[in-house]
Amino acid sequence: MRVAILTSSRADYGIYKPLIIALNEHPSFHLSIIAFGSHLSAYHGYTVDEIRKDGFKVDYEIRSVLLTDDEESVATSIGLTMIKFAGFWSDHASQFDWVFCLGDRYEMFAAVMAGLSFGVRFAHIHGGETTLGAIDNTFRHCITLASQLHFVSADVFADRVKAILGEQSNNKDVVVTGALSLDNLRHLKLLTTKEFLDKWSIDLSMPSILITIHPETVNASENATYLEVVKSVINVLKDYYQLIITMPNTDTHGSQYRNLFKALGENDPGKIKLIENFGTQSYFTCINGVKLMIGNTSSGIIEAASFNKYVINLGDRQKGRLHGDNVFDVAYDKGEILNALAHIESLKRESFKNIYFKGGAVDKIIDKLISIA
Repeated sequence: MRVAILTSSRADYGIYKPLIIALNEHPSFHLSIIAFGSHLSAYHGYTVDEIRKDGFKVDYEIRSVLLTDDEESVATSIGLTMIKFAGFWSDHASQFDWVFCLGDRYEMFAAVMAGLSFGVRFAHIHGGETTLGAIDNTFRHCITLASQLHFVSADVFADRVKAILGEQSNNKDVVVTGALSLDNLRHLKLLTTKEFLDKWSIDLSMPSILITIHPETVNASENATYLEVVKSVINVLKDYYQLIITMPNTDTHGSQYRNLFKALGENDPGKIKLIENFGTQSYFTCINGVKLMIGNTSSGIIEAASFNKYVINLGDRQKGRLHGDNVFDVAYDKGEILNALAHIESLKRESFKNIYFKGGAVDKIIDKLISIA
């Protein structure tokens, strides 16, 4: 079976990775990797190199990322990505039995929409979820409508996918797998504290907080206000913790957050560490080694519980997404954020059940593909 993976960023590649390993090794599949989006942007670390460093062949590269990220630029990038993929699908659509797409990014939406005219059969991962603070919510549901197979992370998301599909719904084509990224934990060996220090010059034996904050794209005009809150909180926290900040991905006004983090890091490099791209092994090692996470990223919702870490989830970007008891939802308010942190520090360390973990997500995906071959 000829299968392709659409990967547009470091984020979806980290989720895909256990599936890529399995498809690459399985005798029933011929795997192609299609890299685009921020993978091919030097500004975002040219993360396509991470795929190659992991030993995988990148079969196709499609460039469409613009240097600016205001509303017009994002809309233009969507159009450009569709145009680029129109040419790609025209030449290659017939070569693939299934093409995997993941999540809710605007680049992924554009690549999938361009494939509709060519009859590309898409298999969507992480459909049915809700993120009310991001325009990605709409893109996710559109990708669901354009796909013929659906691998979802929880039963409630399976029900939502069926509702979105309406008359198109076929129960046999919606499979509950749990979160695919958590399959990384089955084979991934975390770095030791010394190995992590040697690789990143970051000492996880120090009290540390992992921070990942992306813009809110529904109420984008509020980001300037949110940035001031983030700046004031970081300036307090850096006196008590080592702050490890992973840089935002491509989003509307994402450069505003990048510029703030760069300025803060340059002013206090001893306490504020900026990371463009950890890669899966180092990122999971970092989650495991810090005291807690602060931000509005899906990894805080989906993966942190597997490391028994508390998360302060900021604002509305992830609003509507299911999460466990380890996650505290907090507004962009300095007092609320610091109060939540003080509360977490007063709690005993607990073991959390990860509601996104079902076990064997990769096996369920591969079994489904083989059953419909």
